[in-house]
Amino acid sequence: MTFETISRRGILGVFAATTVAAAPVMANAFGLMRGAGDIRRIRMYSGRTGESIDTVYWVDGKYIRDALNEINVFMRDWRTGQVIGIDPRTVDIAAASHRLLQTNEPYMMLSGYRSPKTNAMLRSRSSGVARNSLHMVGKAADLRLKSRSVSQMYKAAAACHAGGVGKYSRSNFVHMDCGPVRHWGA
Repeated sequence: MTFETISRRGILGVFAATTVAAAPVMANAFGLMRGAGDIRRIRMYSGRTGESIDTVYWVDGKYIRDALNEINVFMRDWRTGQVIGIDPRTVDIAAASHRLLQTNEPYMMLSGYRSPKTNAMLRSRSSGVARNSLHMVGKAADLRLKSRSVSQMYKAAAACHAGGVGKYSRSNFVHMDCGPVRHWGA
């Protein structure tokens, strides 16, 4: 049997017992995948839709297409229902940051993909929404954890040196994207 014929569910079963219990510390992490490991997993829920996702989406250097498709649907614009391809690098940054934080709590996703219509509506209500937001091209996520502070999440995401990281302490979330490396709100 080749790797391509193994189902995603089969992979989940095989690796369920081998999940790494001890996450690497920031000092030992390097590059884009600080803390991501040989198995990349993302755990999130949406307070807007009531949906949750807990999936292994990458194993030994290969993305799992079915898992990425599930992530695309989960991270859709909940206001319009529109789904686009989420850049896997954004998921990688979120997963690596999550692992560095050494928590089993899933992220609460506040915003993944935003249609141009949704972005324009949000922009009309807040000066903190960018006109050309990376949310509109599936390259950003706004995330929250109850068990970790915004500062802790911000530091973990920034340690990945892989994209933009915004700290929104008043709104209690961190923005992570796979655009140019930059930081704000520190």
